[in-house]
Amino acid sequence: MSTQSTDRPAPLVVAASLVAIEGGLVLVLGVLELANLSSDRVALGLTTTGFFAAYGVGLLLCAWSVTHGSSWARSPIVLAQLIWLGMAWSLRGGEGTWAAIALAVVALVVLAGILHPASIDSLSDGPRQEP
Repeated sequence: MSTQSTDRPAPLVVAASLVAIEGGLVLVLGVLELANLSSDRVALGLTTTGFFAAYGVGLLLCAWSVTHGSSWARSPIVLAQLIWLGMAWSLRGGEGTWAAIALAVVALVVLAGILHPASIDSLSDGPRQEP
């Protein structure tokens, strides 16, 4: 029986779960893009599909990595959430308002979870030093 605790704090688990959902949704967008491929835009369709596939797999990898204690994955997750916040900002107003709100709320929850002190402690190599 191991004495080392592998339990991850709830904010980190919530953040990683939401990032995994984001990654899955981006992969679905890639599949939908591939399904709508037309002969007059083959290059654009294939590169867009490749981008969505790489982005989705990257998000899934980062979500899995932070739940297994890899601190390197925290930075790409933060960057991805900043991108989602920028996308939410561009969708605000009109028919895109509901999507903007959903994207912004999820991104803010992930940022709060991944930057929570308990999450930072869990991903650090040693105990956190108090000032």
